[in-house]
Amino acid sequence: MTEPKDEGSTQKSARTGKPPARWRYLPLAAVAAAAATAGIAALLVNIFEHKQEAKSPFYRVVELDDTIDDPAVWGKNFPLQYDGYRRTVDQKRTRFGGSEAVPRTPTEADPRSVVAQSKLEEDGRLKTMWAGYAFARDFREERGHAHMLEDQVYTERQIATKQPGTCIHCHASVYVPYKKLGGGDLMRGWEAMNQMPFPEARKLVTHPVSCIDCHDPESMQLRVTRPGFIEGIRALKASTGEADYDVNTMATRQEMRSYVCGQCHVEYYFKGPEKRLVYPWAKGIKVDEIYAYYEENGHSDWTHAESGAKVLKAQHPEFEMWNQGIHARSGVACADCHMPYQRVGATKISDHHVQSPLLNVNRACQTCHKWPEDELRQRVETIQSRHFEARNRAMDAVVALISDIRRAKEAGMADEALAGPRAAQRKCQFFVDFAEAENSSGFHAPQEAMRILASAIDTCRRGQLSLRDGSPPE
Repeated sequence: MTEPKDEGSTQKSARTGKPPARWRYLPLAAVAAAAATAGIAALLVNIFEHKQEAKSPFYRVVELDDTIDDPAVWGKNFPLQYDGYRRTVDQKRTRFGGSEAVPRTPTEADPRSVVAQSKLEEDGRLKTMWAGYAFARDFREERGHAHMLEDQVYTERQIATKQPGTCIHCHASVYVPYKKLGGGDLMRGWEAMNQMPFPEARKLVTHPVSCIDCHDPESMQLRVTRPGFIEGIRALKASTGEADYDVNTMATRQEMRSYVCGQCHVEYYFKGPEKRLVYPWAKGIKVDEIYAYYEENGHSDWTHAESGAKVLKAQHPEFEMWNQGIHARSGVACADCHMPYQRVGATKISDHHVQSPLLNVNRACQTCHKWPEDELRQRVETIQSRHFEARNRAMDAVVALISDIRRAKEAGMADEALAGPRAAQRKCQFFVDFAEAENSSGFHAPQEAMRILASAIDTCRRGQLSLRDGSPPE
């Protein structure tokens, strides 16, 4: 049956001259359809462009080879990475690390207008620990890679003592200068520069750490170029039964993402009159094993001005401490946290703005840890707060032992009787310094850091007891 027509509606439309209500929305529908079509087309074009970008992660603007150490030249092919590298000039402080931009009046001897704050002014106990050593003259908070060369050139430690060219190993881009100095032989050039006075060696380098120090110019693969690490990691592997280890052919890619950092962020010493740089890993990489190595070869950095003990200065053993922590055991590399991956368009790169993960929690931490930023930051700062408290107790113990030895010495106690307390100072001071100089404030390996500080406190106590009853500390 045919339904009756709505004659009233049709007649009304005829009288008013307007289309039925259902027709009025046709233009709007057409506009919406056109907009949706345009949006889909734009999305498809964007996807296509990103796929094309992903096929070409960089453009070969210049030819790179093993003689180019200027990062600006590399930056022509890799502008995104170079932009991050240049931003390491910034100075941002976290609660327990980083540095503040402290203004200073430039002088002819030191043209810097900005420096980091002095750790010696922040904690005067360090002057007591390092009495008689150059670090008691000048020691400042760490700054970014962009400052690594100039801060070494203009530190007052250069005035306090004549530093060797060995220091250049970790404060400049050295791969090309070593090769030139060694007539194409990297190791020979390194050995030659070690023996130079620092001012002479400084003339041979131009840049702080550069692209060529970590990347092969042909393949862009990561590589280790620092001879100190090449020898050190070989010695470490040999201690575990793996002989003739070649880091550049035997390490995995993920291992290399930590090894390129471990080239410099390590404990080391200068061996003999030739000032050969040595990473003391022949017995292992833990603080006890490193200390045993020093005990065996009899090395000391200086004689303490107050106690007369032959003592050691730990440097910056981030690599050693990281190796004892949960991140290393879980296969997390240094670069995963300090140079996390980022997306720029369709391109995925490592962020070359090397900095504290606490300044980049989203990409550095939340990739693995699915908790709010504030909670993650609080967890880290809780670990660091507890470490800082233990560190303070340990430093008080070292300073107290030094004071007791000094008073006993002034009172006429014989060197034979002071040998035990001085040995205790040598060990506990090195352990405290190992945990203090490691720049994560305990975070890289919280339990190991606490063990080290507890051992140091106990050793100091035993040293003080031996002063009282003349028995050697165990």
